[in-house]
Amino acid sequence: MKVLDEKTYNHVELNNEVTQRDETGFYKLEKDLEALEVFMEEVEAKTIHFDSELERLHYLVDNDFYYDLFKEYSETALQDIIDHADAIEFKFKSYMAASKFFKDYTLKTNDKKQYLEDYRQHVVIVSLYLAKGNIETAKRFITSMMEQRYQPATPTFLNAGRARRGEMVSCFLLEVDDSLNSINYIDSTAKQLSKIGGGVAINLSKLRARGEAIKGIEGVAKGVLPVAKSLEGGFSYADQLGQRPGAGAVYLNIFHYDLPEFLDTKKVNADEDIRLSTISTGLVVPSKFFELARDNKPFSLFAPHTVEREYGMALDDMDMDEMYDQLVANDNVKKREYDARDMLNTIAQTQLQSGYPYLMFKDNANKVHPLGDIGQIKISNLCTEIFQLQETSEINDYGTEDVIKRDISCNLGSMNIANVMDSGKVKETVHEGIEALTLVSDDTSIANAPGVKKANDELHSVGLGAMNLHGYLAKNKIAYESSEARDFANIFFMMLNFHSIEKSMEIAKERGVTFKDFERSDYATGKYFERYIKEDITPESDKVAELFQHIHIPTKEDWAELGQKVEENGLYHAYRLAIAPTQSISYVQNATSSVMPIVDMIERRTYGNSETFYPMPFLSKETMWYYKSAFNTDQMKLIDMIATIQQHIDQGISTILYVNSDISTRELAKYYIYAHHKGLKSLYYTRNKLLSVEECTSCAV
Repeated sequence: MKVLDEKTYNHVELNNEVTQRDETGFYKLEKDLEALEVFMEEVEAKTIHFDSELERLHYLVDNDFYYDLFKEYSETALQDIIDHADAIEFKFKSYMAASKFFKDYTLKTNDKKQYLEDYRQHVVIVSLYLAKGNIETAKRFITSMMEQRYQPATPTFLNAGRARRGEMVSCFLLEVDDSLNSINYIDSTAKQLSKIGGGVAINLSKLRARGEAIKGIEGVAKGVLPVAKSLEGGFSYADQLGQRPGAGAVYLNIFHYDLPEFLDTKKVNADEDIRLSTISTGLVVPSKFFELARDNKPFSLFAPHTVEREYGMALDDMDMDEMYDQLVANDNVKKREYDARDMLNTIAQTQLQSGYPYLMFKDNANKVHPLGDIGQIKISNLCTEIFQLQETSEINDYGTEDVIKRDISCNLGSMNIANVMDSGKVKETVHEGIEALTLVSDDTSIANAPGVKKANDELHSVGLGAMNLHGYLAKNKIAYESSEARDFANIFFMMLNFHSIEKSMEIAKERGVTFKDFERSDYATGKYFERYIKEDITPESDKVAELFQHIHIPTKEDWAELGQKVEENGLYHAYRLAIAPTQSISYVQNATSSVMPIVDMIERRTYGNSETFYPMPFLSKETMWYYKSAFNTDQMKLIDMIATIQQHIDQGISTILYVNSDISTRELAKYYIYAHHKGLKSLYYTRNKLLSVEECTSCAV
């Protein structure tokens, strides 16, 4: 093995020279490629080599690194697949892409000092595992991933094919009922899920408020905060084998009596007894709240136990448009009154201090929910892109059988928009993505979370998303804030929707299975397809028309035909699309994150005691003008972009607001109101330049 020395392997120093200017005043981007070349030399020196690829595979299986793939594939088949992978050209496009892959994803020796696979070999084992012995499927997955059109989520990309692995799904959503049995059950389930690498979001909205009665004795209930604190402690304890801290979020309905104290948990001056320092917080916000703020009316918070006692129904399950005035008028319902606009400002103030709470717009989500007659969307996940129906399990005393109902798991993957468009393979990539996600769903069975298992078995939900929107726009000299950008997004995500339905229908036809209660969905009745059948969605600008000139855009006739096929064959997946933050894996793809605008033309990331600089993809003297920072982007235009995409996405989009530190709470509150008005289902973090938030890694696809 070559002796490592600083002079030979000075990739960090070379990468750091990127920010220096050349004689023209532009960045020395060539230094990034020089750093990449030197880094790959180091990788080569630290890699264990074998005489043949089959020898390597046998070694890794025999030594408990890979699962026993020889039970599914013959050596002849494996050699065929290996030759297929070798024929596809691949090179990392940036120093960050390579360093991120080898730091976080590649298989290493047990002492972590040497590499046992390169990118190609990693893609092959992931594909072999997902394909379950099907040679042609494995080849399709390899092609899609080697061309960097489709990218599985971090949990899948990291764990698939390994003998010693965590789960391949990203995160989970649980709902707790107002009983100690349920609280204990959820506490235990959350720890089990955190242990296997999942981020866990929990809806606390059904818990009785502080000071409510227990068994008729007034003033004894402790409220939601002690439960939240207990959950936070659990996530700290069950920390995924010490590899990374557990990740959790707690959601509360904005009409819950404990709202002010819940908001206080994220204030910088909060008492340590109530402060939630490592768990995320989110608010479930029905449209009624915005109506009260708009009309400058008082805003009442209700004690949920008194509501349930009066109406036999949980506060969180009520339609507040229908019930709010009744609750206010009912003297038997315990309540306290605030100014709605003041509360909006308080939320904005808390966000500016901490980035929290997330905002989940409940009625926006349920208004367009194709499964509205089957169940209600209650909360979202840690990254606010998952929106699926959820039910409350009944956890009974010992000796009485529990009634387990459906919770939620997130099974994610993303398409690289630039590579998909440049290849022209939109339909193929969507189909491959849905197929890969389906195989992950088939392979997932989490016995320690029976509600999650039940939902996965019955609904087969997945979440295909996208990344590199800003990168692709900049490459084609389209400004992110422009109408042309929204025109492109409208067409692309309509196509994503079409082809994902198409593939889900094909899987349902092939297997003879639909998701449970399909016949009660808007897909079965045809209602979902009505807007697409009424008029063609076509490019409005010549520039966007040119980008799609060699790609077939589904017409209203195509949509009508698809609707007919869905009516005949059903859909396999209750949910198909969700756009996650794609933080980690977008580096490997050399892509801009998700559908958000970039923060910096050259991003700075600190790893250990060194800094890595990441120039945006396609950055040049010509494209730099199209890489406007998110902090300088009109946030109304950002919301317009997300609203354009959202109309084609059956779940949600992880949406970050970027604001300057001098923004007023009133102005920030206007963004909330506008986002709600435009039909967004959620807002994730609010970030300012002075605020550093520990972003969610559970959905970092």
